Amino acid sequence: MRAVVQRVTSASVRSRADSNADFQTVGEIGAGLCVLVGVTHSDSAEQADKLAAKLAGLRVFDDADGVMNLGASEVGADFLVVSQFTLYGDTSRGRRPSWIEAARPEHAEPLVKRVVERLRANGASVETGRFRTEMEVELVNDGPITLVIDV
Repeated sequence: MRAVVQRVTSASVRSRADSNADFQTVGEIGAGLCVLVGVTHSDSAEQADKLAAKLAGLRVFDDADGVMNLGASEVGADFLVVSQFTLYGDTSRGRRPSWIEAARPEHAEPLVKRVVERLRANGASVETGRFRTEMEVELVNDGPITLVIDV
């Protein structure tokens, strides 16, 4: 699994099922982490559990001295988790990305849901996007702090 993680002061995701529908907000958070999650074919529940544990403990929040020493779970950070198959886009050849490494939705959706369930089981407030819909993500990157995590 691959995740792009941004520390945010706020973030939201809007979704629409088809091009004739209006976008509707389906997830919104205050301060916390916006997490775009990509899944590849070989990913399993084990990777989903590892990613959730890594996110919950990610020490990117400031302590009293202004040093990034505190984990998301320590500060009660909110999470906005959005599936993002394009994280496995391969641009090594040509100008058009290949999506061969991205898992099909039938494989990816349960694993992204597992990440969300594990974060919630750890006490986090988690909002999500919607699979198989067009989405717009809006965020205010705090720092800016952006990390790429592979598990």
